[in-house]
Amino acid sequence: MRLTEYFDLSHRNSFGFSSRARYGAEVTRAEDIRDLARLSKRLNLPLHLLGSASNCLLPDRLHAVVGVMAIKGWSVDDSPGDHVRVTAQAGEDWSDLVARLTARDIGGLENLAGIPGTVGAAPVQNIGAYGMELSDVFESLQAYDRRADSMITLGKADCRFGYRHSLFKDAPGRYLITQVTLRLPRPWHPVLSYVGLRDLPAPQTPETILEAVLAQRAAKLPDWRVLGNVGSFFHNPIVTQETLRSLPEMPAHPTPDGVKLSAAWLIDHCGLKGLRIGDAGIHTGHALIIVNHGRATLPEVQALADQVIRRVRAKFGVTLVPEPVTLG
Repeated sequence: MRLTEYFDLSHRNSFGFSSRARYGAEVTRAEDIRDLARLSKRLNLPLHLLGSASNCLLPDRLHAVVGVMAIKGWSVDDSPGDHVRVTAQAGEDWSDLVARLTARDIGGLENLAGIPGTVGAAPVQNIGAYGMELSDVFESLQAYDRRADSMITLGKADCRFGYRHSLFKDAPGRYLITQVTLRLPRPWHPVLSYVGLRDLPAPQTPETILEAVLAQRAAKLPDWRVLGNVGSFFHNPIVTQETLRSLPEMPAHPTPDGVKLSAAWLIDHCGLKGLRIGDAGIHTGHALIIVNHGRATLPEVQALADQVIRRVRAKFGVTLVPEPVTLG
């Protein structure tokens, strides 16, 4: 592992922030994580393990030790049974993994196609899209537990998954994920509960669903490689039935915890599409996306997000919560 002072993160985050960490290194072995953890303790600096930083907001100077996850490799165990087991290292690109599995006619992840980020970051956020969440196919993961100073294995129940939530958000920085194992159903069956997939013509295959998902994402979401962004910036709020009755008619979906509203609809109906502070702006095509028009800074993004939260709360009495993690 090669440790670098003033480690450049400018091309290692999907928003395109210009940022440097006090120390940084690429992590190519699980043992590197332990070394970085001990270094951060000795220097009395925070430790952050990043994948592609597709859900992170970075300051121009990050006073921390940063590891960029680069452990690669994946395997498939398709022994006879009612599932296919896929094990992937944390540095694998998530979208690439889904595409490669689908190309081998291994279904089960196609609804999650096109989500930016790495495999190791997927359980933290419990990524989800188009009627599916990672937890639906999750089996276990391996991680370095900083408190115990040892590698551990965590199962699905241990991870305490919820809507865009997990154990790893409750204990930020404690568990550093190195490997994830997924359990994909066999025989495969399509998940078509999302409204945009219900009318796909038969017969459906993992490949046809993947293509439909990618087409819908491309039509709605800006490509972060062209216009920097971190995807959905706010969680869809979950409210009670009582709160829902006090609101004007709007999209709402029942959940075990209440009723989920569309954050994009709320923002759009406050007339905020296109709003800018400096180079940070609400995307004109999708109200849930904050984009980088060039050289946006963290303070500009935070000021824009705060204004969105205030305007939505004033109009609807609903408080939006940001999705991305702010470092520093």
